Amino acid sequence: MEAFAQFLNDLDSFVWGPFFLIPLLLGTGAWLTIRLGGLQFRKLFSALRLALVDRHDEGVDKSDGDISQYQALTTALAATVGTGNIVGVATALSVGGPGALFWMWVTGLLGMASKYSEAFLAVRFRHRDVSGDITGGPQYYLKDAIGGRFGTFLATFFSIAAVIATFGIGNGTQANSIAGNVENSFGVPPWITGVVLTIVTLIVLVGGIKSIGRVTAGFVPIMIVLYVGASLIILGMHLDAIPGAFAQVFSEAFSGTAATGGFLGSTIVIAVQMGVARGIFSNESGMGSAAIAAAAAQTSHPTRQGLVSMTQTFIDTIIVVTMTGLVLVITGTWTGGRANASTLTSQAFDAGLGVTWGHYIVTIALMMFAYSTILGWCYYGERNVEKLFGRRWVMPYRVVFSLMVFVGATLSLDLVWTFSDLANGLMAMPNLIGLLLLSGLIARETKYYLDNDPKLRANRDQVDTFMAGHEGAIDAHWHSVKGEARHR
Repeated sequence: MEAFAQFLNDLDSFVWGPFFLIPLLLGTGAWLTIRLGGLQFRKLFSALRLALVDRHDEGVDKSDGDISQYQALTTALAATVGTGNIVGVATALSVGGPGALFWMWVTGLLGMASKYSEAFLAVRFRHRDVSGDITGGPQYYLKDAIGGRFGTFLATFFSIAAVIATFGIGNGTQANSIAGNVENSFGVPPWITGVVLTIVTLIVLVGGIKSIGRVTAGFVPIMIVLYVGASLIILGMHLDAIPGAFAQVFSEAFSGTAATGGFLGSTIVIAVQMGVARGIFSNESGMGSAAIAAAAAQTSHPTRQGLVSMTQTFIDTIIVVTMTGLVLVITGTWTGGRANASTLTSQAFDAGLGVTWGHYIVTIALMMFAYSTILGWCYYGERNVEKLFGRRWVMPYRVVFSLMVFVGATLSLDLVWTFSDLANGLMAMPNLIGLLLLSGLIARETKYYLDNDPKLRANRDQVDTFMAGHEGAIDAHWHSVKGEARHR
């Protein structure tokens, strides 16, 4: 087992090293930001209004998708806002120092363009499966938009990597973090937590995406408000320390961090590596996973759903991750060392609130975050299982996925996180290549839509009217799928 763990660590270091996935990830986000004219900055407030206030497109109906825009957002948020926002941030800082938080921000800001692009393509190239449900994501748009053997290869590679990744980022790390914190706070053995999680997970998953959408729409907003609210209280109690925390984050992002406490010190390379790896783990921008949920949304145009999906990364990284990172820095608990990473945020809440019960807030939030992530990622996995093997394998996959929750709750933390990093990297590679190849198409179609609906106020009929005069293969595909969705 030690030899296997070392092999995974070595492979992980290569995949997430400075010459492979990190430049591909950041470069893709930067290139899409340029091609889209800084869309994530220009349209952020309109996108937030569309996602959180309007919640649906005027004139769309149930035939235009399986779940509402808001449910698609909360399903994707459920899958992204998880242990990465609590344990992942603590792990990043415990290895890379406070400077890693800066690189998580960079990953998030550039990643908003990637998240927009993959959601846009997912809706443009979505299909209906044999049971009549809408399905889409990189496993479809890589093949349909790129075409040929290369497109088929990228799509198949993505599907295989996605199924593997579901047992890491979407299963093992979540169950492991819940079990560790529940044991720390309540003294419950991990195997008991694993059994309970397995049972309740299977109950919800049997209902499919509509069941998942209802559950996540109900408690995702509650869990985020609870955690962010508690974090703001801590920051409010330490207002004088916030400027120094920001200064430390920015300075150590470019200088590395000296050894202190249980922290062994880090270089700039380690800070970047941990920040980007944990950043993508947290917000999943560029991985293509959230696009699978976006494809099921009831929307009048891919641009609108792309903008809604883009807000996931903003909420996840710029808001929730920042809360965790600042609390860890101002309390000094980030120096506790990687061995204690799973409980560092709990210690930070105790220290920040000056009480002995702060860790209960983290444990409850983590249980909600991680459980919602498990639900969202099972949906991602089953969509790819269906693409690879057919609809009849979906239910067996749900059962196996639920049983693996128990396994994840009882495994070594380091092994689980290393496996997840590797799986994430394998999943991101074909999607990032696809986004680069399709960047011109994305930019061209986005510009046309926003030229006609700059304030994102058009209803379904108005969208149909101005899109009817726009010729092109991709547009023809969108209208054919739309027609199929309306008349089936």
